[in-house]
Amino acid sequence: MTLHIIDRMAVEDEGEGDAVVCLHGLGGTSNTWTPVMQALAGYRVIRPDLPGSGRSAAAGGTLTIEKLVEAVLAVCARLNVSRAHFLGHSMGTIVCQHLAAAQPRLVRSLALFGPLIAPPETARGNIRTRAEKARNEGVRGMHEIALALVNASISADTRQRLPVPTAFVRESLTRQDPEGYARSCEALAAAPAAAVERIEAPVLLMTGDEDVVAPPQSVRAMAERLTGAKSVRTVVLPRCGHWTPVERAEDCVRELKSFLPAQR
Repeated sequence: MTLHIIDRMAVEDEGEGDAVVCLHGLGGTSNTWTPVMQALAGYRVIRPDLPGSGRSAAAGGTLTIEKLVEAVLAVCARLNVSRAHFLGHSMGTIVCQHLAAAQPRLVRSLALFGPLIAPPETARGNIRTRAEKARNEGVRGMHEIALALVNASISADTRQRLPVPTAFVRESLTRQDPEGYARSCEALAAAPAAAVERIEAPVLLMTGDEDVVAPPQSVRAMAERLTGAKSVRTVVLPRCGHWTPVERAEDCVRELKSFLPAQR
């Protein structure tokens, strides 16, 4: 594995073959994808920590979805990636959709976990409140945010039966820089919807039956809007919350092993 620092972003780059670019969600890092890496054997896998997340420095000024898209394009340009499969989780799925709509030649396929076109209006205010808490209360605030999200965003089955994924989600959240997390919250709270009808690439949508961020009915409605996509497959995993690749890694590996080779 090679670690690149590109425009103050930490980017992991490993393997050979067709490129796969993996974009984590709010409170995530490149490690969001570690549980499904076995599905990506035989590919060149590029996993950035998006600006303000994980090991990457916070972007100056206001962070927006548009800036995240620009950051990903800069990574692709620097690493000579002209065409790639894109994996996204949560907020990362929004970035993927904007990329696919605006840069169809770049995006070979989309595999989106816990996908949403944009947060509903009721959620935007809550996300902004979370940003204020992280910014004003620092590490203590992030601790409280992590505890609340572990209870709300992963399934009851995961919390009760799977201590390692539960600890993974908590650790991913508590280790975020409070200011970087606050800016990421603000980017998500202001996220515009992509022109999803313009997406041409094949799309895999995966969510959990207990995902409160990307509930099954919303994901199915999203699938209906992907009218220009070459193909659309929707998968709802039982006893699973929002952290799909972490909570149900084996199911996600199985679906990716079926989906990605078909797009070569």
